[in-house]
Amino acid sequence: MALAVMAWVVAIPLLGGLTGLRTMTPMAVLCWFSYEGEMEIHRSWAFWTAKLATAIVFTVLAAGELIGDKLPQTPNRTSPFPLIARTCFGGLVGAIAATSLHGAVIEGILLGSISAIAGAFCGFHLRQYLVQSRALPDFAVAVWEDILTIGLSILAMGIVTA
Repeated sequence: MALAVMAWVVAIPLLGGLTGLRTMTPMAVLCWFSYEGEMEIHRSWAFWTAKLATAIVFTVLAAGELIGDKLPQTPNRTSPFPLIARTCFGGLVGAIAATSLHGAVIEGILLGSISAIAGAFCGFHLRQYLVQSRALPDFAVAVWEDILTIGLSILAMGIVTA
C-alpha cells in the first residue's frame, strides 16, 4: 500500500518532472522496464511499450537528445515547441505508469504533464543560475543534468514497478 501511494505521489510526478529536463529519457527508461516485463501493461492500450523496437527507438531518440542538448543552436526547453513536446510526453509517461498501476489514466496524464512543465522551467532556471551566477561550465551542468535524469528515471520506475 505504501509503495502504491509513493508511486502516485512521488514516482509519477518525478517521471513527469524529469521529462521536463529531457523529453525522451524517462520514456526510454519506461520502455525498457516494460520490455523486461516489469510493468502490467500487456493487455492494455500501452502494450506497444513492451516491444523491443519501441525501447530501441526511444533509446536512440534519448541519446540524440542528450547530444543535441549540448549544441549552441538548440532552443531553450521553455520555448513553445520543446515545452509542448515535454508536456505531451510527460502526460504519456504518466498515463502509462498509471495504467501499469491499474489507476486512472487521466490522473497520470495530469500528474505527468503538470510536472513536466514545472521540471522544464525549474531545470531551465537552475541551469541558468549555475552557469551564470556560479560560473560553472554549461557543458558540465548539462552532463550532470543528464546523469540525474537517467538515474532518477530508473529510481522512479523502480518505485512504479515495485
